[in-house]
Amino acid sequence: MSYDPAELAALLSEPWSNGTCRGYVIMAMENCGFADQDIRRIMAELYELFDFVSLDEAEAHYQKSPY
Repeated sequence: MSYDPAELAALLSEPWSNGTCRGYVIMAMENCGFADQDIRRIMAELYELFDFVSLDEAEAHYQKSPY
């Protein structure tokens, strides 16, 4: 598989943050019809996970998950 260096550089330079991740999760939950209370619970849990779980640990968990 070959990559266009300009496209790859553009992808790698896109801003990412915990807030970006939270926004994606909120949008997904809203689109799936989750209640506001449930979204708040998930956001509180994300704040905890961002503090105590490394990026590598989160990636490994994602790779092992059935989702």
